[in-house]
Amino acid sequence: MNGKWTHWLADAAAPARAQIGGKAWSLAQMAALGLNVPPAFVVTTAACTAWFEGGRAWPEGLEQELADGIALLERATGRSFGGSERALLVSVRSGAAISMPGMMDTVLNLGINDEAERALASESGSAGFAADTHRRFCELYGRIVLKATPMEHANAETLRAAVLAEVGEAIPRQPVEQLKRAVMAVFDSSRSRRALTYRKHQGLPADLPTAVTIQAMVFGNLDGDSGTGVMFSRNPLSGERLPYGEYLPHAQGEDVVSGTRTPEPLDSLRRQFPQLHAQLLAGAETLERAERDMQDIEFTVERGRLYFLQSRSAKRSPEAAIRTAVDFADEGLITRAQALSRVKAEQIDAVLRPRLVETQARDALVLARGEPASPGIAAGLVVDDCDHCERLELSGQPAVLCRATTSPEDVHGMIASAAVITEQGGSTSHAAVVGRQLGKPCVVGCGDGTLALLRGRMVTVDGDRGLIYDGLLATEIPSETDHPWLARLAAWTEGRPLRAALAAAQP
Repeated sequence: MNGKWTHWLADAAAPARAQIGGKAWSLAQMAALGLNVPPAFVVTTAACTAWFEGGRAWPEGLEQELADGIALLERATGRSFGGSERALLVSVRSGAAISMPGMMDTVLNLGINDEAERALASESGSAGFAADTHRRFCELYGRIVLKATPMEHANAETLRAAVLAEVGEAIPRQPVEQLKRAVMAVFDSSRSRRALTYRKHQGLPADLPTAVTIQAMVFGNLDGDSGTGVMFSRNPLSGERLPYGEYLPHAQGEDVVSGTRTPEPLDSLRRQFPQLHAQLLAGAETLERAERDMQDIEFTVERGRLYFLQSRSAKRSPEAAIRTAVDFADEGLITRAQALSRVKAEQIDAVLRPRLVETQARDALVLARGEPASPGIAAGLVVDDCDHCERLELSGQPAVLCRATTSPEDVHGMIASAAVITEQGGSTSHAAVVGRQLGKPCVVGCGDGTLALLRGRMVTVDGDRGLIYDGLLATEIPSETDHPWLARLAAWTEGRPLRAALAAAQP
């Protein structure tokens, strides 16, 4: 099944990344390498371009191609889309050619309705799981497709009742119509304020289109032998050649990325499922060697079976960027010239950023502690409003953004801030991943009540140690000789100044 607008991802040769987006491209690559990937097809970036060029008119022929793709998923899984027995549910995920973590929208569990919920309850043996799956879909579909206002309630049952009451009647009964509207919403998210702000900050084209990957769901929230996680093939903070990541039992991926639940260290997967942990490490090694770069891998465990959902070149700190460039050259995976091309002058500047004077840090009052998610030192006034961050930046006053968690809607505030703090979430949450990509010091998982404690105070954020100090602490500037990986890189420039050599090596 390869049409004008869609491509089946089990084919031997996938189209270029620009056509199917990074997410779909990674699925095709992982499948080709023999990794266990749920079946999927992709709506290409050409369809997204046509959507906007046609004044948001549905591209001719796409509806039939969606139906054909779903039929292939049904055959591949032995399930029925919206059926009353062995129901097929799908995820609808954005994916531009250039990675934009968390900037665009995703809808999970699409295809569920009352009949499918009953079928899921019967098959799984858990009415609670089926109800939670339906609630999650209604919440995401309501927020992303119907643009309903997010709601907060005391517990999952009242939340589900409230969501179903507010948006349930507006959700189409027919799963095919649900799918069509979800694809439209993902197209539109590529021109959202957060996506445009991010692209401008990264120097990307404003009209960069997204592909839409439609994939059979696997459920990390099914039972105690299920879960979800994110793994980096190397440490994205330091670049050290050790696996780094988190695992959240009995959960879906959105629980990890959103930061609403704080996951466990990756080692908890090894303790529960040592064979799956070994499979994950072997898969990471395979992907790293195939791509010749550090990988950021999303995975799900469903009833004791491991599924790879995505792999991409990992966003990393400037420190890690320099070390991994050197290490990959030493390991023979890239040349020294390629190593130089992977490092930018601003990353050198970031590595040589100010650090705390040790005597100051030793005597300072620590207001909060969390997990160091993105290195660096920054100070400023703590605020909890992204627009306030932007106003302070325009006035020349540094601000520290503190939130319970961050989401794609907060990106403009994160860009304007000097540092980011969250009460919840771990090292693979949205705040952590985006903080590293932006090069902002970030401390996550500081605990409930942190925002109330810090709001309106001047603080110093230590993203290297995960500490929040009271007041503005003194800093000092390190030299290039203090950094062993930087010295190694400088030795490969054939006598040219390092920054000039890096500029010349850029593609």
